[in-house]
Amino acid sequence: MTPAAEALEQEVSQHIEDSQRDLFLTFHLHQEDYGIAINYVTEIIGIQKITEVPDLPDEVKGVINLRGRVIPVMDVRLRFGLPSRDYDERTCVIVVEVNGHITGLVVDWVNEVVEIAAKQIEPPPCHNREKSYIQGMGKVENEVKILLDVEALVDSTDELRQIASEAEHAPFLSGT
Repeated sequence: MTPAAEALEQEVSQHIEDSQRDLFLTFHLHQEDYGIAINYVTEIIGIQKITEVPDLPDEVKGVINLRGRVIPVMDVRLRFGLPSRDYDERTCVIVVEVNGHITGLVVDWVNEVVEIAAKQIEPPPCHNREKSYIQGMGKVENEVKILLDVEALVDSTDELRQIASEAEHAPFLSGT
């Protein structure tokens, strides 16, 4: 690639990042609405068969086969200590990419993509907690969305990180 092409690609990439900076995918869990930065989201899929993997924390439900890739799946309700719920036609898996690893996050349902400017985001009420997954509280009209730190959420589970890493490096699992 020529230096000019590289510079153009970098400029386009920066423009895309800038245009997504204030966008959050909102979803519902239990009785609250949450949001994650859209730049982590690769796709949203309906719930599908999850293959259970032994010796994992309860919130890591197992793995799914997503177009030939083995993706670990975490039930965000269980991660937050919320009561479990049967999956239904509204249950979604938000596929995110964090630090090069793909992970599926099971949520009750997806709402919409909203724009929340930095000035509309307040610090979390318990921001000094060591294992907080809350990035901030986003004000959207008359509502508050709990904005999650996706990196902390996904990277906090050693087993999840291990499965993601092994799945990406095991061609016999991913079908490549």
